[in-house]
Amino acid sequence: MNEPLRRAFDVLVSATVLLLTSPIVALAVVAIRLESKGHPIYRQHRVGKDGAPFDVLKLRTMVAGAERMGAGLAVDDGDSRITRVGALLRRTSIDELPNLVNVLRGEMSIIGPRPTVPVQVAQYTDRQRGRLALKPGITGWAQVNGRASLPWPQRIELDLWYVEHASLALDVRILWLTARMLVTGHGLYKGETGGWVDPS
Repeated sequence: MNEPLRRAFDVLVSATVLLLTSPIVALAVVAIRLESKGHPIYRQHRVGKDGAPFDVLKLRTMVAGAERMGAGLAVDDGDSRITRVGALLRRTSIDELPNLVNVLRGEMSIIGPRPTVPVQVAQYTDRQRGRLALKPGITGWAQVNGRASLPWPQRIELDLWYVEHASLALDVRILWLTARMLVTGHGLYKGETGGWVDPS
């Protein structure tokens, strides 16, 4: 898909979905505020296309300051830092709806490799940095082929494959598989084999 067409697709889809889901987001914000202290919108530094930094937006699903507690960036099923409202938001992926604002800003795309944090990108090999050739996406090839349950190197390989084979037909397939994944919740947590491990 060429860049102008992809951008038009991103703007149309993100604006439409934001409009349709705004009542859900508003209810989620109220529920988050009622259950725990802290701002309902969570910002985290991520790395985008060509290494450009940006703040990804999500609905907060954990207690405030969770990244400085327990397992840090690693999150698994049953993590005590996840709030009750947060568990529901994660299960339904409603927590990621504010990512659509990042798409409207041009920092993200609907489909592409998921954006990662600077400490992870710092460990990339030259080849692995190839996943930064496209804008990060809300969903992507790695997301629909195991999501967080995949070992980190395998997720990167799937993202690199997508960068090399990106097309309209593949994007349509990813959207269909994403819809199915939202129903089943498969791959939401890293489990025993998934996730990134800090080598330091």
